Amino acid sequence: MTIPPNNRPFQPTKALLCLGAATLFWFLSALNKTGYTLNVEYPIRFVYNDSLFVPTKPLPRTVRVNVSGDGWGLLRHSWLQFRVDPIDYTVSNPLQASVINTSSLTAALAEHIKKLHVNYVIADTVEMGFDRRMTKTIRLIPDSLHIDLAPRYIVSSVINMTPRTIQVEGPERLVRGIADTLPVTIPGKRIADNYDNEVILNHFRHPLLRVSADRVTVSFEVGELLSPPLK
Repeated sequence: MTIPPNNRPFQPTKALLCLGAATLFWFLSALNKTGYTLNVEYPIRFVYNDSLFVPTKPLPRTVRVNVSGDGWGLLRHSWLQFRVDPIDYTVSNPLQASVINTSSLTAALAEHIKKLHVNYVIADTVEMGFDRRMTKTIRLIPDSLHIDLAPRYIVSSVINMTPRTIQVEGPERLVRGIADTLPVTIPGKRIADNYDNEVILNHFRHPLLRVSADRVTVSFEVGELLSPPLK
């Protein structure tokens, strides 16, 4: 028996294929239109004399930029991000620079991004700060008064330290406040044998400071008193 056309059973697979084709057609048509806007993260590289100046706060690796263009261009950048070389931003006077010049950066980005229109740089990514770079040599000295020796034991040799000095580098305002000498506490309790250990230097934890060495080797000999010392 033949089923009348208007009474044929519902076929969900064909309906879904038709819906998917219609959605795809609408999506492709929408991508061809212009006038879309999007906020994107664009890589940036700061150019300055890093032998003389050091940032006092982390410099942003990207800046947020508002761009406009057709759907295809924005889709490519929103899904794949900007797989391009970062734009160079020159800091000509670091000690007086506190924010990025968004006008000049916008103009530079417009030259850098050819297929999209750069509207503006979003202001919450533009802070920066610099100080003069300074290096200071610190002399290490053993804290011999607080060595915990076993009863009747004394330090019987020179206390050797390697290295004898370290270099601390960072912003001038921080480095100038560091003392010229650093007492090194020698760990250990009731020491009764010759000492030869590495001592960790954890005095410079500030993220803006760099230290040439974070530990020092300390060695010395100890001896037992066979008779009470003469008074």
